[in-house]
Amino acid sequence: MNFSEKVEFKLNAMVKPEELSQLFKESGLNRPADDLSRLQKMIENADLTITAWDRGMLVGAARAITDFSYCCYLSDLAVNREYQKQGIGKELVGLVQDQIGDEVTLLLLSSPIAMDYYPRIGFEKVENGFIIPRKK
Repeated sequence: MNFSEKVEFKLNAMVKPEELSQLFKESGLNRPADDLSRLQKMIENADLTITAWDRGMLVGAARAITDFSYCCYLSDLAVNREYQKQGIGKELVGLVQDQIGDEVTLLLLSSPIAMDYYPRIGFEKVENGFIIPRKK
């Protein structure tokens, strides 16, 4: 891995909505970063959260919804732009996989700008999906 030894990874650490908001803004990930009450619900209702911290600052997060038995939806994978291309995202995904085990399918919906990234860290593109998008 390329990331600094200063980066610390944590399982289900307490994250404030303000910290998650800042991470989303600094990562380029399109999320409701200014809606702190919605972010609080996103934090509280995730089944699994792996975070990356550098000197107390949240620099990466993987947030997932899972049954820990059959499927896991990786809802967010965000890394601060200043920390990207150092292996932090790949490590976050690997730590999610460690928690869910080999019997669980890990799936996600990619933003258009990340379509080339996910195959590089082990994801396969699928064509058999459907979606009913959120209205807001």
